Amino acid sequence: MCTTKTEWYFIVNPRAGSGKTMSAWVPAERLLEERGIPYITAMTDHKKHAIELAREAAAAGWRRIAAVGGDGSLHEVLGGICSWCAATGTPTEEFRLAVVPIGSGNDWIKSCGVPDDIDKVIDLIAKDAFAPMDIVRASSAGGRISYMANVGGIGFDSHVCERVNRQKERGMRGRMIYLDGLRYTMLHLSPISISVHADGKEVFSGEAYSLAMGNGPWSGGGMRQVPLAVNDDGYIDFMIVPKAKLRTMMKEVPRLFAGTTHESTLITTGRCRTLLIAPLGECSADIIEFDGEVEGKLPLRVEVTGQQILVLKGAVSR
Repeated sequence: MCTTKTEWYFIVNPRAGSGKTMSAWVPAERLLEERGIPYITAMTDHKKHAIELAREAAAAGWRRIAAVGGDGSLHEVLGGICSWCAATGTPTEEFRLAVVPIGSGNDWIKSCGVPDDIDKVIDLIAKDAFAPMDIVRASSAGGRISYMANVGGIGFDSHVCERVNRQKERGMRGRMIYLDGLRYTMLHLSPISISVHADGKEVFSGEAYSLAMGNGPWSGGGMRQVPLAVNDDGYIDFMIVPKAKLRTMMKEVPRLFAGTTHESTLITTGRCRTLLIAPLGECSADIIEFDGEVEGKLPLRVEVTGQQILVLKGAVSR
């Protein structure tokens, strides 16, 4: 049995934040040293590498692991920790997970009240400001297993993410690729036919443009599709946007940013411990995204496992 290590293990994604990671990380290392926080650094060099590094770190005895990057980096590190724990029977409660926010998408830190300020984040780490977060596990087509830190979705959400990520893989960066993803998806997206069961009860069946599910409220750089989601309450919050006329849909858009989707008479919302989403036909076996990363296709089962992990938390505003 390996000895539990007391140092922090920082997994750095040098491509996060439109390539600005290293210029921001070097000063962060000085801050860690000034505050007397022992650490080592590991660099990712390809997509999904953070999953491998997190698994290796866990197996070697590290229980304090941090992602340096954005929501995608966090998603991979969480997935590595949780998959290793599932394979070995190790409680996820043994781990502390932090994020140093250097990325183009930083929605998870909003859900946890973590400031978008590296100096303040390192202060929180030094103060051991950690609190539990629910582990949310997802199983999709072909038995593919994923873990959701914050928000996931199908339909509009997943197709925007797919287009944005493809452009990132081609070397494109900046806000324009997000605007292009939104514009393109709005013009080309077709509704999908799905059935949705929450804790065994059917809550929707028919054509929908979008479904979002959340362990936290913030997504998409400022949207609150599931504004009542709390990441330690043992529930998944969801919202479903059915097929409707464009004029009707446009009236609902402000709710995504105002955090009032749960007040809509058009949108179906709720919360549950287990969410099942099935396509009503092969052409509706849509792609799925979690934390901005495309992770398989429908059908999908998402569940709160009952386990938790300690994550960096600040003052959460609602």
